[in-house]
Amino acid sequence: MIPNQRHLFDLPDDVAYLNIAYTAPLLHAAANAGRAAIQAKQNPWTIAATDFFKSVETVRDLFAGLVGCNSDCVAIIPAVSYGIALAAKNLPLKEGQSIVVLHDQFPSNVYSWRNLASQKNAVLKTIPRPVDCDWTAALLDGIDDNTAIVAVSNCHWTDGTLIDLEKIGERCRAKGCALVVDGIQSLGAMPFSIDRVQPDFLVTAAHKWLLGPYSFGFCYVDSKWHQGTGLEENWMNRAESEDFSRLVDYRDDYQKGARRFDMGESSNFILSPIAAVALRQILAWGVENIAETLQAKTDVIAERAEQIGLVVAPRHVRAPHLIGISKPDGFGKELPNLLAQEKVYVSVRGESIRIAPHLYTADKDIDRLFSALQKAIRTSRD
Repeated sequence: MIPNQRHLFDLPDDVAYLNIAYTAPLLHAAANAGRAAIQAKQNPWTIAATDFFKSVETVRDLFAGLVGCNSDCVAIIPAVSYGIALAAKNLPLKEGQSIVVLHDQFPSNVYSWRNLASQKNAVLKTIPRPVDCDWTAALLDGIDDNTAIVAVSNCHWTDGTLIDLEKIGERCRAKGCALVVDGIQSLGAMPFSIDRVQPDFLVTAAHKWLLGPYSFGFCYVDSKWHQGTGLEENWMNRAESEDFSRLVDYRDDYQKGARRFDMGESSNFILSPIAAVALRQILAWGVENIAETLQAKTDVIAERAEQIGLVVAPRHVRAPHLIGISKPDGFGKELPNLLAQEKVYVSVRGESIRIAPHLYTADKDIDRLFSALQKAIRTSRD
């Protein structure tokens, strides 16, 4: 168990921020790295040609270490939607085959598949929300011989209900279909092993559980797709682009591995140092330790919610770090604003209040949550 880490963040004592699944606060050290990077941009003569590649390779290596892959398999992207579009551009799909997604899946992991299915005269197959919250069983039943692509997450973004990706990966390999994972709501808070899951693509952005900046992310691309086609052509992802004197010797070949899929301006002198500091801190804590610590917090939240008649998913189908709470007769749309008036910050997603604690969450934050929640429920009844 990791002791409370609030001192590493700029969070006032009277704020209960239980909304990292929305976006994360920056670490003090990460914010300082960003300020230093902005200062360097104010003095651009201090930026060497090698800096265009050094910072991005540092953060690429750190992410590779987080998920257990070779850094040659990591592309730098601006958003999850970019990585999903990249997967959709490169994965084969025949007429009549299906792409499997989840009910109420996040739009960034739906639109590209919907467009691809339309282009190929294929089927977008949506797995209905299971009554028992067991997405894994529902998915296993839904993957069949006609499935070409399975595009899912490690937990449902609305309420943290769990998907066992190792079992899904096994089924995909048995059926010969591709697996695309949206990791934005799990990487950094749940252990993930490329070797165990064996996805074709794993996509995430840095600004949630990776504690990093907005508009910066990562895409693992399995080596079988390294000769694929990127979404854009830029000078940096071409071979030997480190030699600025030869940039107009226009090359047909690319940088090694998944670097061919890097977004333009991937070096991003301001955002990449922020992401690097955050990843180093996560690796220092250890993702297994983070998950264990957050599991203890969400267990308390679940118990207290049930004590006042609210509904949570069974523990065995809940992610350790993210929990949804629902009410039999529903919560009003005004609930987040009522809670914010008490300086309690959560999200409403679908029919659930989504509660996302982190290592800065103290017992008093959970007390504040339930005090404000009960007050808001009473107010909505009046």
